[in-house]
Amino acid sequence: MPRARVGRFVTPAAEAEFIRIYQEGLTALPPPTETRDVPTPFGRVRVHRFGEAGGPPLVLLHGRAATGIMWLPNLAAFAEHHTVYALDLLGEGGLSVQTAPITGPGDQAAWVTAVLDGIGVHTCHLVGVSIGGWLACNQAIRTPARVASLTLLDPAATLGRVPVGVVLRTIPAALPFTAAWGLPAFLRWVNGGDPVPHDDPVARVIIAGLRHYRTALPPPAYPADDDLRSITAPTLAVVAGRSVIHDPRKAYERAKALIPHVQPELWPHATHSIAGQCATEVNARVLAFVGSAGA
Repeated sequence: MPRARVGRFVTPAAEAEFIRIYQEGLTALPPPTETRDVPTPFGRVRVHRFGEAGGPPLVLLHGRAATGIMWLPNLAAFAEHHTVYALDLLGEGGLSVQTAPITGPGDQAAWVTAVLDGIGVHTCHLVGVSIGGWLACNQAIRTPARVASLTLLDPAATLGRVPVGVVLRTIPAALPFTAAWGLPAFLRWVNGGDPVPHDDPVARVIIAGLRHYRTALPPPAYPADDDLRSITAPTLAVVAGRSVIHDPRKAYERAKALIPHVQPELWPHATHSIAGQCATEVNARVLAFVGSAGA
């Protein structure tokens, strides 16, 4: 019987290199008020907590390979007003450790629910970017009572299908003998053509994760129209006008047409790197939205 597949680092040396880069990135963040590993049926999840405000907290779900470090441009602003939990997604490169296969959307929602239970959070404001946006949307569909509000920042495979061209461009980034130039080129393309600074902590973690970690996750299941119609939480859906992971106009229109309590926005100047590239605007908009949803 074949062994069940879980995400893993390619070698112990690769894992050590990744952890070194991750720890360097962590020092750039505001000091966490707590860091813990939360057990779930699919592995343990690394959670960093920031801030001590009352009310439902913000739970942040990052993009592919970005880890909780990706929220560097956003955490200080968010934590000034809310308790914030930044997760390392299970099955991605990071300090979470997958121990059992994740087979579909139900399993994805189950491990997120287990994390919320483990940190003692019944209701939260979910904020997700890219694949984290898909995960947040999946959670709002499957456990609506746990979601006080839903913020989707250019979510992948959620409001629009990922074009074939994106998949083709990931091939040089994934192959060991082309990754040295393929990874930076791919990130530059996602970033709207702007080069990624070699000393940027977030970019360094993403590149290390993509290079050193092999995921074993199923492709995200594209939500059916009725799935989006079932979302009961107030929703902010921000679509990047220069995004490469879907057709921005169609994604905006799908959110507007299907999600019941949605504030859809199309930001023409933004790329898929919206959370960092447009940090000042994102921080202000998310805080205003969450504040109105809480009221």
